[in-house]
This record gives sequence, structure tokens and C-alpha cells, in this order.
Amino acid sequence: MKKQNTDLSKELKKYFGFTTFKGHQKEIIETLLAGNDVFVLMPTGGGKSLCYQLPALISEGTAIVVSPLIALMKNQVDTVNNLSSGNNVAHVLNSSLNKTQTNQVFTDIRSGKTKLLYVAPESLIKEEYLEFFKNVKISFVAIDEAHCISEWGHDFRPEYRNLKLIIDKIANVPVIALTATATPKVQDDIQKTLGMNNAEVFKSSFNRPNLFYEVRPKINIDREIVRFINERKGKSGIIYCLSRRKVEEFSQLLQVNGIDALPYHAGLDQKTRVANQDKFLMEECDIIVATIAFGMGIDKPDVRFVIHYDFPKSLESYYQETGRAGRDGGEGYCLAFYDPRDIEKLEKFLAQKPVSEREIGLQLLNEVVGYAETSMSRRQYLLYYFGESFDPVNGDGANMDDNALNPPKLIDATEDMKMVMNMVKILGEKFRTKDLISVLAGKENSVTKSYKLETTEFFGTGKGKSDNYWKSIIRQATVQEFLTKDIETYGILKISEKGHLLLDGIYNEPFFIAEDREYDLELMKSLLEKTETKSSGGLDETLFKHLKELTRKVGKKHGVPSFAVFMDPSLEDMTVQYPTTIEEMAKIYGVGEGKAKKFGKEFAEYIAQYVAENDIQRTRDMVMKQVANKSSHKVFIIQSTDKKIDLEDIARAKNLTMTELLKEMEAIVYQGTKLNINYYIEEYFDEDIVEGFMEFMNESDSDSMKVLTSEFGDELSDEELRMLRIKFISDVAN
Repeated sequence: MKKQNTDLSKELKKYFGFTTFKGHQKEIIETLLAGNDVFVLMPTGGGKSLCYQLPALISEGTAIVVSPLIALMKNQVDTVNNLSSGNNVAHVLNSSLNKTQTNQVFTDIRSGKTKLLYVAPESLIKEEYLEFFKNVKISFVAIDEAHCISEWGHDFRPEYRNLKLIIDKIANVPVIALTATATPKVQDDIQKTLGMNNAEVFKSSFNRPNLFYEVRPKINIDREIVRFINERKGKSGIIYCLSRRKVEEFSQLLQVNGIDALPYHAGLDQKTRVANQDKFLMEECDIIVATIAFGMGIDKPDVRFVIHYDFPKSLESYYQETGRAGRDGGEGYCLAFYDPRDIEKLEKFLAQKPVSEREIGLQLLNEVVGYAETSMSRRQYLLYYFGESFDPVNGDGANMDDNALNPPKLIDATEDMKMVMNMVKILGEKFRTKDLISVLAGKENSVTKSYKLETTEFFGTGKGKSDNYWKSIIRQATVQEFLTKDIETYGILKISEKGHLLLDGIYNEPFFIAEDREYDLELMKSLLEKTETKSSGGLDETLFKHLKELTRKVGKKHGVPSFAVFMDPSLEDMTVQYPTTIEEMAKIYGVGEGKAKKFGKEFAEYIAQYVAENDIQRTRDMVMKQVANKSSHKVFIIQSTDKKIDLEDIARAKNLTMTELLKEMEAIVYQGTKLNINYYIEEYFDEDIVEGFMEFMNESDSDSMKVLTSEFGDELSDEELRMLRIKFISDVAN
């Protein structure tokens, strides 16, 4: 290692162009250069990489940097090589290299050119590599993304667990472990696993005061995000989805709505992935829609917003992903959409895992739910999770979340909280939140029965208040450190030192809570629709009546029933969106290009006149085009029916039920595209029944299943009725 008397400020300026160090950087580097182990907890954007890059550049020998992702290594290597006049200062050693490339890396290390070698942990295990490292000068070992070591981390990698044994085989050198997301439990786990019990720990505050946190219910999410982005035209943002399919679908939806977006996920070929990443970094596109595969080590300082289409599986992931916003200290908006049903899906997925993994996963999910549903300061909740206290009134960034801006009404819950604390104590500090709530609510379950909790004085004492109320008390008592959650035992609650002071009557300050938010999405959706209707002036009842009359006139002109022109939901959407061109008409719910061209001109002209006469300000951001067609199998279905393939065979080919296939077919014909199923109808349906159905539809004012069932329900099943309706709409309306 280099001697301590090195002028670090001079070296910093030489290699990085900075005149001053950030936070603890200088102390960290000095400690490492002195030959001591170092543990670094520093949030995303805090400058972790510099803490091992600079000492490596000025030390004798090569530093080994263990990193989990090949893409991340590549970025880092390019960055380091750009800092120096030579191209071989940094290298990657992994499975992507051929024999010639590997030999070149070894040659550069032996010659002393290479100062940083990035390796995947699995590469270190190879015997030939170990032998090589034993015979060259290693300055130190850096373990980036060190949370990968811990089973309690959000990105556990089993191969990381063996790093201590491997490092000991290579050389007796100092180790620096770095992570941007580590709870106290994960921190402890990393240090124990790496044998870093005497390491100097440097922990920067996890508070990012420039980030604004908001959680919204997952209602009309596509429209909400399009509107959000349109309000920030030209600004750079990342949208995270949990599945590759959703990434593809949503990036397409943004593109058809005039937003410059690209997808990024591990299923894309490497060339496309790298190209999309580079376009985002070079500002050739504004938005990246991605899975968690995107972002580690990506240094784009001016990302202005991070949106979570789906909530991640842990708060560490959430913190790390939101941390990619506003790294330059400027605006950073973190918007997440929450649906309890998404959490239920993740829980079902966890049910298939081994017991310990399942319990850890559920514990991490519970914290996510807590964050999403809390009505207290989101920043306070998040920082508590990482072992940091925060003043929600006067702390830096205290007003930077949706709960702080719209504070809920506080309730004095002092007596109820004391009762909960007393219950935890008397029941022997053995139970988790959900079991304690069951006791209070007087609900029996396997835990209450096995411990005979229904016989205790507390059983049913909280019946008069909601489960949500008791959950809020326990959650906020934990954050305010009256209770502690024992992670090792998957969330068992224990009384803290402060909690004992409360029970002993020494601590007497009142305890106020705001009840956590209830996420009844159906109710919320209904209320939102009512609000939107009022605020936007739509549903415009007057216009709706006029348009309804116009469908009759246009229908008569074309010799079709009014519903075959445009259905009521389409007319309702027109009264909100006010489309005045055929192109805008095609974006209306249930219309599509076919219908817009056939029937749209008269409607667009009528609406344009209506808008002008009534001086209506159109909400342009609300008009949102759907991707091509609601049917994801449109081309296949059209081609198959043209070839007169049996509907059952079409469904089987795409792994669909008949109900699902009919839904896809309805989407096609209601968007104005013809679909020939006459061959199927002729083979399987009685001619007289078909004729009677078509006559009825020509005379009817409605195509609703309710009307059709009341008329034909004795003769035809729902499936058969839907097939005949598809035939009618296709033949008559399209």
C-alpha cells in the first residue's frame, strides 16, 4: 500500500478533477491506505466507487473489485480507463472473455499496468485464477454491492458467502466492503460473514432531502403516468416494472402516446440492451422502462423522476431504485403505485420457497406494505428502516412527501398505546404484529389457539376499533422506538429501553397517531371517477345526449343499430376527451382506426363545433392512445379465422380458454376490424336461431349481454351469444 503521507487532494484533482472530497471519502481512503479493513454504508450517488478507485490508482499492485453484474463492471472499467492516459488501468475478468483476452489481462497485471481488476465472485473460485493472484501484488480487495452477502439483503447471491475463504487464500490484504442499502441486520451479517469484526465503519446519512416521495393507489395507472410525464416534457425518468412483459407493453404504450421511451430487461439481447442504455445516458431518449436489471452503477445525475409501476419486493430495492433520481442534488420525484393485490401475488410466489427464504421474504414485504400504507412521514419511516432517526417536523427534507404536504388528522392514542405495550410485556414478548392484532380483535387463529391467548385479559379488548387502527399504533410505536422488531425471529416485537420508561411512568409525553391508509381500490376508483367527472366538466351530459342522437342518425344512414356505431362507454369518453379529429377519435375507448374512419368524421366535426360554441378548454393530456389494439393476439386471430381454422384450435394454439379467446375477438371487432367467423357459425349453429338473432340485433337499441340473455338465454349459452354478437358487429358495424 502507499504511504499515508500521499497528498490525496492532489491525487483527487489529478484523476477525478475534483478539488474536495465528499462526506467521509477522505477518511475512508486514509483508513484503507493504512492497511485497515473498512465497511462503507453510503447511499446511491454518495460517491462509493471513488473510495476504492482512487486508492487503487495510487497504490502499488492491483486491487481486486468483486462486483455482481457484468454490465456494471463494463461501465466501471470504461470510467476508470477514461481517468487515466492508459487503456489497461482497469480490466474485467469474467466468463465473457476468451483465452487470448484472459492472457492479455494477466500480462497487464504482471507488468503493473492494471490497477483495478473487476471480477465476478464465481470467477474467483477458478483454481487457475487463484494460483495467479497468489503470485502477483494485490493492493486490497473491494467488495461492491456487499449486501449481496446477506440472506437478509434484497439481492442475496449465495456465491458471495464464500468470499472470506477465497480472499484468505489469495493474500493477507485489507478489505473494503461497500453498499448503498443495508439495514442494521444486513450490516451485521456482512461484517460477520467477511470476518470484518474490527473494521472501521463509515456510515453516511441515508437521507436524500432533495427527493420527494409519493404513493398513489394503482387506479388508471397508465393514464396517470402518461399525464405525469407530459407535465415534465423533456425531463429524464426511469419507470420500474416487476415483469419483462409489462416493461415491453408499457414502453410501447408510451411510444404510441408520443413519449420517447425504450425498454430494458435481461430478456433483451445484449446489443439492444446496451444500445437502449447508451441512448438514455446520451439523452437520445427521455424514459427508460425497466426491470431491476437496470440501474446498478448507472451514473446519470439528472434523472428527474423514478416511477414504480409495481412496488418492489423490499424497501432496500425501493430505496436503491429511487436513489437514482436527483443525484446532482436537483429535483428528484419518486412516485410509486400501490395495489394490495400485487402484494398478495408476491406472497403467493413466496409460498413456493423454502421456509427460511419464505419467512425472510414475507418480513421484507411487510415493511413494504408498512411504507405504502403509512400516514406518517415516509422519509421518517424509510430512514428508521435503515437504522437512522429523523425529525419529521424540522429534519432536512421534512416537507418532501405526500403525507407531509397533506397531513392527516392526528388522534391521541396514548392510553391505547400503553395497553398495547403492557400486552406485549405480559404476553412475554413472543408475538408478531398480526398475532397481537388478532388478540385485540378477539379473532382466533392457529397462534392464539396454540398459546391459549383467548383466555388472556387482552383477548377482544380492541374490538371497538379497526385492525388498521391497532396496526398504526404498533407501527408508529416501533418507529418512535417504544418497541423493537426482532429481525432474527421474523418480526417478533420486544419492548425497548424507551418503552420500559413509558411503562414505569417515567416517560409521560402524549402519543399521537394518524391511522394508516386503507387501500380499498374499488371504492377509491369510484370516488376518483366522481371527482374527475366534477372537476373536468365531464361527463358532459348535454354533449352525451347530442352524441347519442347522432349515433341514431349515423346508424340509420349506414343501415345499422346505434350501438353498432359507437357504444355508450365510447360516447362517455368522448364527452371527457372532446376529440375533434379522426386521429383523436381513434384514441377514444373502444373505437380504433377502423371505426374512426367509418363513423368518426361526423362526430369529430360535431364535437369541434360544440367545443367552440361552449368555449371548452380541452384536457389534451387526458387523451391517451392504447397500443394498436386491446387484443394481444390480433394478427394471429385474423389470419387464423381467414384460414377458417376452428375456434377451439385457435384458442389451443395460444393457450387460451374459449372465454379468453372471445374476449380477444370482441376487442378486435369493437375496434372496427372485420373478423370472419361465418364458417364456424354455419357449422355449429342452427340457421333459424342465427337469423332470429340478427333480426333482433338490427331492431335493438342495445347489445348488452343482459338484454341478449333475457331474449335468448333459454336457447343459447353466454359463449354462444357472444359468438353471434361478434358476427353481428363484424358483419354490420365494420
